Amino acid sequence: MLTYDVIVIGFGKAGKTLASKFGAQGKKVAIIEKDDTMYGGTCINIGCIPTKVLIHSIETHHGFDEAIAEKNAVVSRLRAKNFKMLDDIKTVDVFNADATFSSNKVIKIRSANGDSQELTAEIIIINTGSVINTLPIKGLTESTNVYDSTSIQNLKTQPKTLGIIGGGNIGLEFASLFSQMGTHVSIFDPQERILAREEEFVSTKVAEYMAKNGVQFELQSHISEVKNDGNHVILVTENGEYEFDAVLHATGRKPNITGLGIEHTDIKLTERGAIQVDEFLQTSVPKVFAVGDVNGGLQFTYISLDDSRIVWNYLKGNSDYSTKKRHHVPYTIFLNPPLSRVGIDETQAKEQGVNYQSNTLMVANMPRAHVNSDLRGFFKVIVDADSHLILGATLLSAESPELINLIKMAMDNKIPYTYLQNQIFTHPTMAENLNDLFHF
Repeated sequence: MLTYDVIVIGFGKAGKTLASKFGAQGKKVAIIEKDDTMYGGTCINIGCIPTKVLIHSIETHHGFDEAIAEKNAVVSRLRAKNFKMLDDIKTVDVFNADATFSSNKVIKIRSANGDSQELTAEIIIINTGSVINTLPIKGLTESTNVYDSTSIQNLKTQPKTLGIIGGGNIGLEFASLFSQMGTHVSIFDPQERILAREEEFVSTKVAEYMAKNGVQFELQSHISEVKNDGNHVILVTENGEYEFDAVLHATGRKPNITGLGIEHTDIKLTERGAIQVDEFLQTSVPKVFAVGDVNGGLQFTYISLDDSRIVWNYLKGNSDYSTKKRHHVPYTIFLNPPLSRVGIDETQAKEQGVNYQSNTLMVANMPRAHVNSDLRGFFKVIVDADSHLILGATLLSAESPELINLIKMAMDNKIPYTYLQNQIFTHPTMAENLNDLFHF
């Protein structure tokens, strides 16, 4: 049995960050990743980075083949960079193998050639991420030309028509991407509207812009079967049958615990199948932690990175910050234009009985938008009428993924909206419109 100071299962954002930090301090670290195409984790290889490269490539008027080539080049470069980052640390061993718990602190690894070894450490960090959630639709997994969010990134030819099962963030981003390529896209979802958790005004605007880009919405639609007719894919619904060159099923992701051998440990799971953790990401087994998507939290790369900070500080004796103190988490759905949010919206403010004020500024009134020749979207903000603190913001516009971070920092530091109202911003920029947005 090989003994380490720290064992990390999974090469994702939190895992690689912690492995690097411990290794830099001279700790003996083992990091285990079963798939050598996943060094760096979901984000770099099959998630945010490759999809954003595709989006950027298409928006800069590159064709399908060129966009795929650019994506592959970026992913390969970053994957190699992440592997080298840990491989260069003398006290870190990288194992390309499956990992299964034999007991609370013993991990059995098995490589592709069948070689096996047992490892043990006092500190174990589980960073196995999430996997695609596949709905039990008849014929979904058996039909050809049906893809998930990973395999669709490796298409050899651009489909003329694409059906997407699921109108969540992933489905909407791929719909926006492929429609900009010129593919005719149809989204099927059982909800009455897309982005049901957003304000109806937001949902309506997003649907309007996507429809103008050629996306068709088949809402309140339930798919009972997926089948093939030659090379085409047929979606069977209560409203009839629909034929496509390709179909994407994008119905969310779930914590990846398959094959981990959790049943051989005292690690507890939540009702939803995630690894149960406390506010410091520690499982029910002392000094065994679960970070990133596998613990059932928000599925964002930057949350995984924040998890690593919490674990690192906790193990160093600093418990000042935990998930209980994590707040004002921003997010962006990379549509065209992108939608970015932080804090609460007006509907939530009403539900909470807050004495609030709101203001909305249309992008068409912003000078920089005319420079950019893109007048779509709006900025909306909610503030506390008594304390003048910012409660939340919704930005649907170009550059919103950057601007939302400015508002988050103001919220975190309890900066009143009047500061942004009177701030000096460069011109012509989208940021300068915060002056008018926060003018009450």
